[in-house]
Amino acid sequence: MIAIKNPQQIAVMAEGGKILADILKHIGEEAVPGATTKELDELALKLVIEHHVEPAFLDYEVAGYRYPATLCVSVNDEVVHGLPSSRALKFGDLVGLDMGIIYKGWNLDSALTIPVLNRSSWAEDHAEWEEKNPRIAELIQTTWEALELGIVEARPGNRIGQISSAIQAHVDQHGFGVVRDLVGHGVGRNLHEEPAIPNFGTPDEGPIIKEGMVLAIEPMITAGSWEIVLQKDHWTYKTKDGSWAAHFEHTVAVTKDGPVILTKL
Repeated sequence: MIAIKNPQQIAVMAEGGKILADILKHIGEEAVPGATTKELDELALKLVIEHHVEPAFLDYEVAGYRYPATLCVSVNDEVVHGLPSSRALKFGDLVGLDMGIIYKGWNLDSALTIPVLNRSSWAEDHAEWEEKNPRIAELIQTTWEALELGIVEARPGNRIGQISSAIQAHVDQHGFGVVRDLVGHGVGRNLHEEPAIPNFGTPDEGPIIKEGMVLAIEPMITAGSWEIVLQKDHWTYKTKDGSWAAHFEHTVAVTKDGPVILTKL
C-alpha cells in the first residue's frame, strides 16, 4: 500500500530535507585527498547529533545484516552502500555519498557523487580533472540530468514508469548503463516504502502517481555494463566489469502543482 502524506506532513519532511541537504554539503566539502571514508562517516554522525536528528541508515537491517554506519561512501567502481573504512581517498577518485536521516519521525534520503579534489584549488582542479576524465565527467553530468528529468515526471496522473523511462532514455542516449537490480522507492515513516521506482522501463508501467506521494528518486548509472555484484561485506555493490559509477538522489513530494524537491538547500 502506498502511503499518502498530507501537506502538513510534507512541510515537516521539507524541514528535515533541508537539514539533510546541509549535512551532505558539509560532508562533500571534506571529501578531499587523504580523508578516509571512516572520517567522513564520523563527520556525518557528528552533524546528525548537532542537528538533533537521527541517522536513518545506522543499524538498518536487510537480509539479517545491520548497516554499521551513518553514511554510505562508495568509491569509483562501488555503485552504492559502500561501507566506511580506513580507505583514504585519492585525488581524482569518484565518491558517492548517500545518507538518510529521521526528522520528527519522518525519513529523508539523498545522495550525490563528486570527484575527489583539493578544496583550496577546487575550480582549477575540477577543470583539469574534467579534461583528463571526460567520460567520467559526462557520467556525473548525465546521472544528474537523469535525476532532474525523472523528477519532472513525478506529478499527479502520471505513472511511475514515466519517471523510469525518462531516466533510462537520457542515460541510453549517452551510452551508459542503468543498474537494474536496485531501484528508488517511496519514503516516509519508513525509509523504504512502496512504490518501487526503477530507473528503466516503459511509460505505461507502474502505479499511477498521486498527490501526497513522497518518492526517493535515485538513478544509479555505470560507465560500462549495468550488471553489479554484491560484495562479501553484504552491503557494498560494485560494477561487474569494474567500470566507475555515479548515483544521485532526492526525496521528492508530489503536489497538485507538480514535484517539490525536499532535500535541497
